[in-house]
Amino acid sequence: MSDDTVKDILKDAETRMNGAVHALELDLSTVRTGRASPALVERLMVNYFDSPTPLVQLAAISVPEPRSLMIKPFDPSTLKTIEKAILASDLGLTPNNDGKNIHLNLPPLTEERRRDLVKHTHTRLEEARVAIRNIRRDIHNDLRDFEKEKLISEDDLKRGEEQLQKLTDHFIEDIGKHGQAKEKEIMEV
Repeated sequence: MSDDTVKDILKDAETRMNGAVHALELDLSTVRTGRASPALVERLMVNYFDSPTPLVQLAAISVPEPRSLMIKPFDPSTLKTIEKAILASDLGLTPNNDGKNIHLNLPPLTEERRRDLVKHTHTRLEEARVAIRNIRRDIHNDLRDFEKEKLISEDDLKRGEEQLQKLTDHFIEDIGKHGQAKEKEIMEV
């Protein structure tokens, strides 16, 4: 029974750590790089009939050229609302409206802006690492509680701690790889 308890709790840790890395991936996908990507605006909230709605639910987003995005609203009446949301966002982009679509041209990033984006990325990476360490702490406490309550043996506790640390190291390394890839993408001219 005790071995299954440790396996279950480690499975829970892995699921939660995967969630933290997935949240980081989503967050990093919205960080602007030199290239156009629909992810840049997909989660932009648009006030649609007094309800904040992600842009991806209101329009088709395509990349006609490496440095531009085209947003084609499903409902043409939302064109102005989408335009306002883009202007109000922190993207720093000016939408061009042709009556049917919105075109976003991404100007090349300045060196200073690239450095700011890298700093922002590093902040997000550190937040993800903290999330992973918090999960490790919670699971570690659970393992110790189980050992105190005699649900698992001292040996199970030691094995569980070792496996938990390996899991943590794996996910921290994974976060580092995501960070390096994003930094390279941002600094690419």
